[in-house]
Amino acid sequence: MYVVTPLTYWTNVYNAKTFPIYSSSLFILNGSTYDINDVVNSNFQLDQQAYAQIGPINLSTLFAMTYGLTFAGLAATVVHVALFHGRDIWNLAKGAFMGTTKADVQRLMKAYKQVPPWWFYLILVLNVGLILFVVEHYKEALQLPWWGVLFACGIAVFFTLPIGIIHATTNQHPGLNVITEYIIGYIYPGRPVANMCFKVYGYISMSQALFLLQDFKLGHYMKIPPRAMFMAQLVGAIVSVTVYTGTAWWLMGSIHDLCDTALLPANSQWKCPHDKVFFDASVIWGLVGPRRIFGDLGEYSKVNLFFIAGAILPVLVWITHRVFPKQSWIKLINMPVLLGATAMMPPASAVNFTSWLVMGFLSGFVAFRYRPKSWARYNYILAGGLDAGTAFLTLLVFFSLQYVNNIGLDWWGNNGEGCPLAPCPTAKDIVVEGCPVF
Repeated sequence: MYVVTPLTYWTNVYNAKTFPIYSSSLFILNGSTYDINDVVNSNFQLDQQAYAQIGPINLSTLFAMTYGLTFAGLAATVVHVALFHGRDIWNLAKGAFMGTTKADVQRLMKAYKQVPPWWFYLILVLNVGLILFVVEHYKEALQLPWWGVLFACGIAVFFTLPIGIIHATTNQHPGLNVITEYIIGYIYPGRPVANMCFKVYGYISMSQALFLLQDFKLGHYMKIPPRAMFMAQLVGAIVSVTVYTGTAWWLMGSIHDLCDTALLPANSQWKCPHDKVFFDASVIWGLVGPRRIFGDLGEYSKVNLFFIAGAILPVLVWITHRVFPKQSWIKLINMPVLLGATAMMPPASAVNFTSWLVMGFLSGFVAFRYRPKSWARYNYILAGGLDAGTAFLTLLVFFSLQYVNNIGLDWWGNNGEGCPLAPCPTAKDIVVEGCPVF
């Protein structure tokens, strides 16, 4: 990302200099921001005549590169798991169905009552049934047909195992957000809300399944009774949904111009970068559709070559490992992780990744190599402490300063990239407010 993006920008691939090098916004060919309201009809679908008149949507260099690497990462995940873990998956599957799996080595867990499988089946049936009722009852608003729900659930089930293996071995997992948007965008184009619903049911379901397995695994190691873990997960899910929904409604009712970057001041903390990317994705994949952007009708059709590249790279690693079996470090090259490491850019910026790289290097290399005992004892606690401390400090600063006294924190860490010209294009004769004209 740090090499290819600058190269493609300065060689002006896809008119890259007409737009900022880093931005999650959508643009017209003249460099101005695309006004989505101009191409949406009264049914919240694409106005094809207006779209043809205004012109196609254009992406910043980094935004387009992010989608390309996401394509490559997903293809690499499937191929990598098949090559390096396929035999293990097959043997474990045969053992599970034939009843020949080894006994649980965690003998202490045998003293507890296990969670009956029908508890999970019941929750699955109830949730899928409720989703089907909602999409049928609010058909015009949600735009997603019943078969889309079942299709999304099938995608989540299919990818849970391969992505779960990547997550278990590397603590990173490629997302299904782009591929779910891509699939439904081709099958059912022109409907942004349906695209987002399909994405949630396909991608978020898989992510939540992995988080559930992760928590159960941790509880298993800590010898927590399985039924207690199950109830904690169930109650936690209900509480979190209630709190999140209530908080969202409260913010939308109390914060003026929430998430509207055009009306908010430059230093506002209510710009909602993650939600902006979510919205822009609904336009790219849902409203306009992948065919008009990444297909035969679009400007970015060559980005699909990343699928092929992503499938080839793990094969090269596997062949190299077979040719040099004594070089154990070769099999540690994990292409899905390398390709998907920057999947959060945007909304994350280089500042976020720089701090992550520094902490990762200090913990994963320096402490691990020179203080292995301390690393084994404190690394996990430190990670949990940093997460909990960030959440606690966020609430403390908001309620004690920003919400009650409307006091903002103005320091260099809140100034993003620190370059006022970062969102400006560099092509000649492109006029953007607040930017120099070259």
